[in-house]
Amino acid sequence: MDEALFHELPSEEDALDAYSRIVTTVAERLAPSVANLRVRRSRRGREAVGGGSAVVLREDGFLLTCAHVVGSDDARGRAAFTDGAEPAFEVVGRDPLTDLALIRVDAAGLVPAEMGEASRLRVGQLVVAIGNPHGLGGTVTAGVVSALGRSLPARSGRAQRSIPDVIQTDAALNPGNSGGALADSRGRVVGVNTALAGVGLGLAVPINAATRLIVSELMTTGRVRRAFVGIAGGDRPLPPAVRMRVGRASGVEVIGVDPDGPAAAAGVRPEDLIVSVDGRPVERMDDLLRLMVGDAVGVPVTLGIVRAGRPIEIALVPAELAA
Repeated sequence: MDEALFHELPSEEDALDAYSRIVTTVAERLAPSVANLRVRRSRRGREAVGGGSAVVLREDGFLLTCAHVVGSDDARGRAAFTDGAEPAFEVVGRDPLTDLALIRVDAAGLVPAEMGEASRLRVGQLVVAIGNPHGLGGTVTAGVVSALGRSLPARSGRAQRSIPDVIQTDAALNPGNSGGALADSRGRVVGVNTALAGVGLGLAVPINAATRLIVSELMTTGRVRRAFVGIAGGDRPLPPAVRMRVGRASGVEVIGVDPDGPAAAAGVRPEDLIVSVDGRPVERMDDLLRLMVGDAVGVPVTLGIVRAGRPIEIALVPAELAA
């Protein structure tokens, strides 16, 4: 190593002190904004008790958590804060297909967390997780962003989707962390901790433009409306000749077609490669899912498809996804 560069690097003690200052500052800033949830819900005629975490969105009582934490639309319980307050909460809305839920407490003067932007994260970046594992309130762990762009399967009734752009972190997460905050080094919430991926790995739903739209829908209507075309698909690299023709490296291969869905009615076939929707590029299944928002229901779209090496266009009308 160059000697001059070596002298510019901080000592181990200085680096550790800087790390500690970041983690303690984030913890102090966010602790009042993360609640410990004690959840009661009915299950097959019996009352079930669970727990998790939630993040304050607005000072007038709205909190963001995970759909699997509250479990049902009629769940009730209490949200415990670091100042000792334990107001009751009710569920405003749930979206199991992103594992997000919005609850509201009857309390004033809450401390809202600052929302960040997960799309600005980089692999290796420091993140801090705050939650209530095993009911132990205000627990803080730290680590780094291990990977970005992960997908997490989600189900609601018969509907199945993948949650896109999930954040993978090695900050220690345990049962009860779900619904808690994953924050960057400035204390901005960039994700909602949602699942354990294995020893030393955790996953978080990102805070981004799509998440904000979901929260807005939950706040106004209590549900999220989605469109669907009725295919099962997977990401696939395009053959070189097709790649040059359409100007992108990958698309979505149609693996299966719902016989009662819009795609089947329009003539989409297994082994078709979807490369665009209304001229907007589709390189991954997540790209297609992002375009299937509520506003797309009943609105004709044109799929750009490569079939047997030839580009064609197929018009179809997305239907509403029944959860």
